[in-house]
Amino acid sequence: MLNGVNKLNLDAKGRMAIPSRYRERLMDDCNGHLVITLDTEKRVVIFPYDEWQDVEAKLVKLSMSKAAVRIKRFYLGHATDCDMDKNGRINIPPYVREMAGLDKQIVLLGMGNKFEVWDEQSWNDEMHTDDALDLSAELESLNL
Repeated sequence: MLNGVNKLNLDAKGRMAIPSRYRERLMDDCNGHLVITLDTEKRVVIFPYDEWQDVEAKLVKLSMSKAAVRIKRFYLGHATDCDMDKNGRINIPPYVREMAGLDKQIVLLGMGNKFEVWDEQSWNDEMHTDDALDLSAELESLNL
């Protein structure tokens, strides 16, 4: 399970170090092979390769409606395979970094089967928003 919030830095080459607490699992599960892409909110998403294969199979089966094509363009069109180096680092492609507005300070968020990568300021804004999103139905369905 990939979970937790991690504040990290991108180096000058666009590399980020995967926190050590995830490295062993990623090596065991997918030999450090990951897929980096964008979601429809122009946020970087990182999948272990095995998880990505399941997501990719679902995306390919989507219809050719305008909405489905847009989803495919983000997820499939920006998908890039990468491997963790011996220091546990991965390189986020420049265009993907640009689209997501990533600078030096970032947040890596574990979301169960994938990671999201946020610009730190955007993450802080998200956590302090007072929007009127009604989460009660989703929480109720979990019986928390």
